[in-house]
Amino acid sequence: MNILHTSDWHIGKQLHKTDLSQDIDLFFDWLLKTIKEQNIDLLLVSGDVFDQANPSQASLKQYYSFLKRMLGTDCKLLITGGNHDSASVLNAPKDILSVLDVDVVGGAPEAISDLFFEYTKDDQRVVVAAVPFLKDRDIRKSVAGESYSDKIAQIKGGLETYYSNVNAYYKTHYPDTFFIVMGHLYVQGAHVSESMRDIQIGNQAGVSGSIFGDDPNYVALGHIHKPYPVSASKHIYYSGSPVALSFSEKEETKQVNIISTDGESMEVTILPIPKFRNLVTFQGTLDDVSSQLQNYNHETPLRSLAEISVTEADENIQTRQDLDALVENFDSEYLEIVKTKLMFTNKVRGASEGFQPGISVADVTPMEMFEKKLEMDGSQEDTEALKNAFRQILEDLNL
Repeated sequence: MNILHTSDWHIGKQLHKTDLSQDIDLFFDWLLKTIKEQNIDLLLVSGDVFDQANPSQASLKQYYSFLKRMLGTDCKLLITGGNHDSASVLNAPKDILSVLDVDVVGGAPEAISDLFFEYTKDDQRVVVAAVPFLKDRDIRKSVAGESYSDKIAQIKGGLETYYSNVNAYYKTHYPDTFFIVMGHLYVQGAHVSESMRDIQIGNQAGVSGSIFGDDPNYVALGHIHKPYPVSASKHIYYSGSPVALSFSEKEETKQVNIISTDGESMEVTILPIPKFRNLVTFQGTLDDVSSQLQNYNHETPLRSLAEISVTEADENIQTRQDLDALVENFDSEYLEIVKTKLMFTNKVRGASEGFQPGISVADVTPMEMFEKKLEMDGSQEDTEALKNAFRQILEDLNL
């Protein structure tokens, strides 16, 4: 049996107001071709199907169009919800989709048994525990007046208990069956990119890969956008996002994982995803950056996106105007400028010294803004406690 593991599609994602729907369409084309060529029997999607909890009509259409195209294959599909997804949105059509060999677990069900799906091919059997993103209320009971450290400890303990119960159910009902566990969470040691939304209080509740126990033959994880084997034995994997969702991911080779098993042994094959669009960064003086932009002619199926970082010695209004003119007048069939930053080595001190001139508020996260405020204030002693409290506020507001 051949099983393909992918995650973090983030349908509806925009990168600095650039719609990435074309990137996802090209990935879907490639994925469907791969499913047929590699004789994939089961496709696992480990959370963050959509980028927003309330996806647009265009995003929903893109999702359902892919599911419709899957009907032309012999491949079954199992989808779990991530921290970006709405469980109710994913679950709404699950009864109809199940008839079409598409199983969905948008959020944690009341019964552990509802996580388990069995798939067979000839005389081979595989059982999958489709664990979605686990919200705070799924794994612990909040107590009035609890401290931040208490909450973190309870979350870690709750995650460990939940997966322990999953393994216990497996051993009772599916002993000696090839076992796959899905999950959408932060496991310590993984690599976080700037496009990711923190889950479970700024990833402070990151857990060890040991919480999955010794029973699963393979653990199919989502949330981390960089492909990454968590365990030394390489049976716990983040498959990563299929396309680069931020400039911090521009150098990564995206991939899907193919798990081949005869019910006893297992082989994991890493299959690179073609790059449909380049994300590039140009740095230097205004003249340096201008020259780099004019000389860029790397062609990809989709036009490349650029961030430019200009550094000059002395702050002056003419440099700002020249940069604005460069961006406004730049026209290339290969490249589009989507992000600019202007910095001065000898900057004028004043009200703007908290952040370098030229940085857009849209490019600064709430946490970065808060940390800079603490740094500028300098009068607070227990800054870590303040940061942790602010992280909890961001989580409660889903920011």
